[in-house]
Parts: sequence; C-alpha cells; structure tokens
Amino acid sequence: MLRATVGENGSVMIEIRPDDLSHPATRQLVSAHVDEMRAGSVPEAVHAYDIDRLRDQSVTLWSAWHGEHLVGVGGLKHLHDDRGELKSFRTHVDFLGRGVGRRILRHAIGEARARGYGSLWLETGTAASFDAARHLYASEGFERCGVFGDYPDNPLSAFMTMRL
Repeated sequence: MLRATVGENGSVMIEIRPDDLSHPATRQLVSAHVDEMRAGSVPEAVHAYDIDRLRDQSVTLWSAWHGEHLVGVGGLKHLHDDRGELKSFRTHVDFLGRGVGRRILRHAIGEARARGYGSLWLETGTAASFDAARHLYASEGFERCGVFGDYPDNPLSAFMTMRL
C-alpha cells in the first residue's frame, strides 16, 4: 500500500492537473478501469471510455497526484454549449475512501461552471459495486434522471444530472 499525507478529515493531499494520457501510470489506471468494467458487465452496458476515446478533443481529462503517485482520474466531455458529461472517474485502489474522487468531481464541476454549462450528466452502473459512486454523485447534488444522449435504456445503467 502507498503511504500518503492526509488532511484533518483523512483526505489525501493531492494536485489535480490536465492529463494528455502520455504518463504510463495514467494509461495503466484508465486501462484497468475499462478492463474491470468489461469484466463485470455485458458488452452493451459498458460505457467507460478507453484511452483513445479519452483523447478526443471533446474530452478533458484530469489526473490527481500525491507526489509522484497517481491517485485518480476523471474527465469532462463537452456535449453541447450548455452541458457536459462526466466520464471515466476512477480512484486508485490504494486511495479509496480518502476523498480523491470527491476532489476530482468538485474540480470537474468547477470547470463546467467556468465553461458556462447549465447542467452536467453522467451514466454509471446499478450494481452494488457502484453504490459508492452513486452515493458520491448524489452527495454533491446529482439526481437520478432518465436516459440521455445515445445511451440505450437498460437496467444496468443509472443516469444522473445536476443543474449548475
């Protein structure tokens, strides 16, 4: 397990920065995320972006670092002039429960506001393994909604949105 400096509330002290997916640690975490999503679901229900899709010009990816250790990633996809979508949020297993995901999420929300978006959207899973993610999103103001964009309506996907 990696050791980390923590704040008063147990959160990890991190730096969030734009990421071009050239660092091996970022590539490895994204690949592991996609592999886990594929292993745990049927192909038509896996909507995690791989490295190539995260490199699309419509997506901004951030990585969170504790010193030289990658602790998490998260992306924001431009959907329309007034809305964006969260993509590929993942915390390194050694840093789960330490506030990394919340920090990246708040960073992405702040960027969406700076871009003038009126809303943010996301798709996540409905299985118990996604409980923590859905709880995090709800605790930051996201609410369940219907299907959006090109997503199929299936029982393995939960859709959420937030007015900014």
